[in-house]
Amino acid sequence: MHTIDVIDETVLNHPTDRVWHALVAELNGAANWWTPHNTFQPGPTAPQHKGGTSRITVHPNGVGKPGPKLRFTATTTHVDAERQLTTTLSGHFTGDFSYTLTPVDDGARTRLTITFTSTPHGWPALLDKVAHLGFKHSQQTQRALTQLRAHLDNAKGPDA
Repeated sequence: MHTIDVIDETVLNHPTDRVWHALVAELNGAANWWTPHNTFQPGPTAPQHKGGTSRITVHPNGVGKPGPKLRFTATTTHVDAERQLTTTLSGHFTGDFSYTLTPVDDGARTRLTITFTSTPHGWPALLDKVAHLGFKHSQQTQRALTQLRAHLDNAKGPDA
């Protein structure tokens, strides 16, 4: 089986607490910036806590549009608030997903690094042979990071 190993990152013009809040909100289903291609549904324990979960659905054609959906659950294994959140994946993908926030320019900006190391299972494993899911994942993550930047730039107040 093919392992997908992708690292995407960006530097955002906001301190880590603002980026962390936006990330945690999204993992809890806010749908502010990762939609229309990924949706998140939190489990009984919120994903920003160790043991928390988020059910992730990837909508390659966009939410509400026909086409396949890839589903997996991310279970949080490590949290260092405003610094790192690491999960293990089960479902159509198994592996690890992590978000690392690094202060830049004395904390005025944040480098957000998203690492996705996984193996597709079931029909996504077949799809990976023709669609190169790692490349597609990186394209959608870069699109989401652009949308995150716009969301943060347009948000009002520290909790936006």
